[in-house]
Parts: sequence; structure tokens; C-alpha cells
Amino acid sequence: MSAEHSSDHKPRILVIDDEPAIRRFLHTVLSGGEFTLYEAENGHAGLSATAAVRPEIILMDLGLPDLDGVEVIRRIREWSPVPIIVLSVRERETDKIAALDAGADDYLTKPFGVGELLARIRAHLRRSQQETPEPVFRLDDLEMNLELRRVTVQDREVQLTPTEYDLLKLLVSHAGKVLTHRHILNRIWGPAYLEQPHVLRVNISNLRRKIETDPAQPRHIMTEPGVGYRLV
Repeated sequence: MSAEHSSDHKPRILVIDDEPAIRRFLHTVLSGGEFTLYEAENGHAGLSATAAVRPEIILMDLGLPDLDGVEVIRRIREWSPVPIIVLSVRERETDKIAALDAGADDYLTKPFGVGELLARIRAHLRRSQQETPEPVFRLDDLEMNLELRRVTVQDREVQLTPTEYDLLKLLVSHAGKVLTHRHILNRIWGPAYLEQPHVLRVNISNLRRKIETDPAQPRHIMTEPGVGYRLV
């Protein structure tokens, strides 16, 4: 494990990756003054660093030499809520779903754009630093008042069914994070619906018709193909 010495107020980012080239690349991208960077070259070192450094973001690969990345995520999730962004060459939906279901917050496939990585890091930092959800959530023309159970689009109130409201509230409470189909189905409908993704698709479609300017090209509720949904 290595660290760049920096002032304490900078967000601490831990990179867990066995490829020196990737660590050098992320070092160049992330250590320019906005963040303090720490590195670990395998799963066990990453677990130790997580406990010692208490990072505010973890960027990690799945193909580690000693532990599978999904197992590392599970072990971290046993005691820490730190946002975890997976950076992996694995493109299969099953790999993404396994990582997200284990507790990862986001997934980027290598190679990825620097701008997108930085945007996602900042989004997860904002969310994790918000200890309690704001009673009023605003996103462009969409506003959700959690205290009044009121949703408006362009200042016009939108009538949602109780299920649609709960679905939007779940997405809002995890804004920026990919939620898998199974996670949403379990939270909104319960374990009996885990193998009924059509129920979720129908409700997402209905919700988009009510809150999106153009439901065919949504700006708020984005589909992660084969994986789940994200509110952006």
C-alpha cells in the first residue's frame, strides 16, 4: 500500500488493482490535488487498507490475484458503507450483477472515460456525505417532497400510485447508484417477485410516462442494460 501525502480535508480514494499500469494511470488522473490517493495491489492488502485508511471512495478491479473482487466487496460490506466503484474488463451482465448485488455502488468497464469516472466519484461522494436524505429532492424539473409525499414535474403535481411512489423514492434515495433488478424487486415487491422482472419493467415504464419529458428518451431514470436502473 502506498499513499500520496496531502491535506486531510481531501477525499481519500483507495485503488485496489493488481495492474501497475492501471494504478499509475489512476494516480495521474486522481492525485492532482483534489483527492488523496492510496493503493493496494491485491484483495488482502485492499481489506487491510480499507480498515487502516478509512477511504471515502474505493475503486477496485474484480480480477485480483488472491481474492475474487466480489468476495472483497462482500467482506468490506460486512462493516463499512464506503462507496465502491468497480473498474473491470469483465463485460458480462452476470459479473456486473454479482458485484452490484454483493454491495458495489457502481460499475465501469475498462477502458473508461476519465470525465465519466470523475463525475461518478463526485456523485458518490456527495451522496455518502449526506448523512440523512433531504426532505425535498430536486433534479432539473423533477421535485419530490418526501415529507408531503408530493411529486411535481415543471411545478405541476404528478399523481403516482403507491407502488410508483415507493419505486421513485427508492431510486431517489440511491441517486447515482445502479440498483439491480433483483434489489428493486425485493425492496418494493418482496422475495416472491425476484423472478418477475416484467413487473418492474411495467412500473418503470409507467413512472417514466409521468415524470419524463420524453419517456422514449428518459433523462432521469436510466436503464443499465441487463442489470438494472439508475436515477441520474
